[in-house]
Amino acid sequence: MTAWNDFNDAEQQQSFDLIPKGTLARVRMTLKPGGFDDPAQGWTGGYATQSNESGSVYLAAEFVVLEGEYARRKLWSNIGLHSAKGPAWGQMGRSFVRAVLNSARNVHPQDMSPQAAAARRIQGFHELDGIEFLARIDIEKDGRGDLKNVIRNAVEPDHPDYARLMGLPPKTHHGGGSSGAPAAATPPRTTPPVNPQRPAMPGKPAWAQ
Repeated sequence: MTAWNDFNDAEQQQSFDLIPKGTLARVRMTLKPGGFDDPAQGWTGGYATQSNESGSVYLAAEFVVLEGEYARRKLWSNIGLHSAKGPAWGQMGRSFVRAVLNSARNVHPQDMSPQAAAARRIQGFHELDGIEFLARIDIEKDGRGDLKNVIRNAVEPDHPDYARLMGLPPKTHHGGGSSGAPAAATPPRTTPPVNPQRPAMPGKPAWAQ
């Protein structure tokens, strides 16, 4: 056992330099439960968070880079569900989750087949907790004016580097989707939810209705 005062075998500290804007990385997303539920909207399981200041509702997401030069780096972003200022923020959140599901489940964004449509539906936020997908890393200013890394976009299967970075074999033929995309989605590459004891809750989230 290492002596408490001997730090020779401690890991070297990680660099916290910003990850370059536009970097593509496979990430795992986990949700920090905020305890806010609205069954009428399908927001159950305690995953959503409501802001005390604005009243907006969102999913507080943490992303961990899984491999490569920036492996184990963590990033944080909020996924909008509702804002009193109008529908734009919630629509951005819906678009982001759609892209995450496409990326995680290997569904072409233009595929409108029944299989693709099913892959874009979730029974609850628990299906997003632990999901793995390919992300594009961005940079923005925080509330103090400091630069930080964030994730605003998921990289979908129509990107030329998607298959390579996700460790998938390239597609050699196309199936029955409206865009020539495969008719069936590859099973998602996910890890068990952070809180597996929470059962799936009934009802669909707003974007699945």
